[in-house]
Amino acid sequence: MRMVLNDLFDYNLKIYQSPNNFKFSLDSILLAEYVKLFNNTQEILDLCTGNAAIPLILTTKTKAHIDAFEVQKSIYDLAYKSIIYNNKNEQITLYNADIKEIEDFIKNKKYDIITCNPPYFKVANKKSLNDNDTLSIARHEVLITLEDIFKIVRSHLNSKGIFYLVHRVNRLDEIIILANKYKVGVKEVTLINTKEFNKPYIALVKCVKDAKMGVIINNPININNRKTYQNIFKEEL
Repeated sequence: MRMVLNDLFDYNLKIYQSPNNFKFSLDSILLAEYVKLFNNTQEILDLCTGNAAIPLILTTKTKAHIDAFEVQKSIYDLAYKSIIYNNKNEQITLYNADIKEIEDFIKNKKYDIITCNPPYFKVANKKSLNDNDTLSIARHEVLITLEDIFKIVRSHLNSKGIFYLVHRVNRLDEIIILANKYKVGVKEVTLINTKEFNKPYIALVKCVKDAKMGVIINNPININNRKTYQNIFKEEL
């Protein structure tokens, strides 16, 4: 896999990417910015970490330890190189593993915060998949489903811990159903659009384990022509 070393936007970090096979998305940056960190946050888990954009950004905001899981070896290799390059290997522990087998690596460990930028698309048929297997697994629910993710969150999130998820708006109904099923209730939703009058296409979702009922829907945020995404939610919400 051909690799290039790029700036991770304006976070004073570098990140390895593959021009043809895998690049981090803006969605990962938005999710990392959406996370609200506290002084007592000690353990964070990032699922479907890709090339580790989310954990890397979070290290600029917290001293908490971060576990990160990526199933695809080629993408894991990009993440590992980025973590080492930025001297974050003492704060980030990276696993090349299927998150459905997470207990084999972390046993009964619990986290204060869990983040996830998962595959967005269900697999209707093989024709819907990308010819590039690496991209298919990253974008489609080939190896992991949304329900699998909520099962893991339920098992490994502390009571009152927070789960931050980025996903497509058209799957919000399913997210709410699964969140209620696994008692990790949706507490806040922020919609993202790229132009002022476009319909939002991305949803940032904050869930809390064992929370009372009640959801806040924030005003949509337009991300068009922004020079930086740092503190975007502190400015807008």
